[in-house]
Amino acid sequence: MKTRLIASIAVGAAVVLGTTGCNILAPQATTIDYSASDGVNVPADSGPLHIRNAMIVADEDGTTGNFVAAIVNDTTDVLTLKLEVGEGATAVPASVTVPANRTLSLGDLANGVEPLRLDDIDAAPGSTVPVYFQSGNGQGALIQVPVLDGALEYLAPLAPSPEASTSFPATPSPTPSATPAS
Repeated sequence: MKTRLIASIAVGAAVVLGTTGCNILAPQATTIDYSASDGVNVPADSGPLHIRNAMIVADEDGTTGNFVAAIVNDTTDVLTLKLEVGEGATAVPASVTVPANRTLSLGDLANGVEPLRLDDIDAAPGSTVPVYFQSGNGQGALIQVPVLDGALEYLAPLAPSPEASTSFPATPSPTPSATPAS
């Protein structure tokens, strides 16, 4: 009788371990961070501002582009995001001021927030360009940001127009596109 009980417990344990053993060794895909859209997310070491879905929508020859991203400021301070697009002496500096407890969606044309225009970036659509992001007292992060064009219908309004001429450093108006963070 005891032998059958022990055998039943052993078989039950083998079934449980056999059916769940893969989860012990294999990483869970749902725990891996990734950018779920066309743009990229910037890691937290860039500073207290959170940058989501960052991308550049460029003209056909890649000399001018519009930086598009959602920038989240969940602090009680007004913060400035500093960007350097490209590397070395040809890097294009830019900055964006984000109000406290707000999300600024650059390129949210429906709410009147223009993208950040970048001149002389030399980044052809389909490539990536190194962009250095830094805010607050963060150490900053260098990220390869994708360069897209306006060929897709939803990106067409974000493509730079030839007649616009904003020079840098530029700071878009801090019109928030979301309600205060709680």
